[in-house]
Amino acid sequence: MKTTVLSALLARVPAEERIVLVEDAEELRPRHPHVVRLVSRPANVEGAGTVLLRDLVRQALRMRPDRLVVGEVRGAEVCELLAALNTGHDGGAGTVHANSPREVPARLEALAALGGMTPEALRSQVAAAIQVVLHVRRRADGRRVLEGVGIVRRGDAEGLVVVPAWGREGGWAAGRPDLGAMLAERGVDAPWPSAAGGRPALQAGVASLRPAVTA
Repeated sequence: MKTTVLSALLARVPAEERIVLVEDAEELRPRHPHVVRLVSRPANVEGAGTVLLRDLVRQALRMRPDRLVVGEVRGAEVCELLAALNTGHDGGAGTVHANSPREVPARLEALAALGGMTPEALRSQVAAAIQVVLHVRRRADGRRVLEGVGIVRRGDAEGLVVVPAWGREGGWAAGRPDLGAMLAERGVDAPWPSAAGGRPALQAGVASLRPAVTA
């Protein structure tokens, strides 16, 4: 489901923009005419030929991507991705496993430690690079649903927090003004008519977002 949501969002990227996908396995299938795909490779029986995900992220920066996407961030490649998103590559995206949106900063800190990045450096990079977290959850009946949308903010003592902007159960929340401001910067109307309910309006709004992480 994370892959489905991300593929759907990437399909909304303008056709003239280049999307570079970096993955461990080919899972993302966005309906877009300008996609470059890079896939990591394990070592052969002789222990040679390894191509790491973080090396592919570095090489992707040479391909003039308008959108740099890491299919699943699960290791030290988070350092290269954050560096790329802080050097003019607006609109990057990726997925990461976390129990809830509020735990995404801690999860990223753990992954960044594998690449030698300190928690302080990670927080500064994330605060500048990641704006939106989409949380996808598997329910008891087996259905996978978009459970919530969160906005990344700096918290107390230089920490990071993910503030809920929308939830499946509660509708719009405290992060909605920040979400609206971010959309306005991109020339997108806020997806909440004054008298309408939260859920139908969200569908149009999420399609216009450029998230850096889905969880």
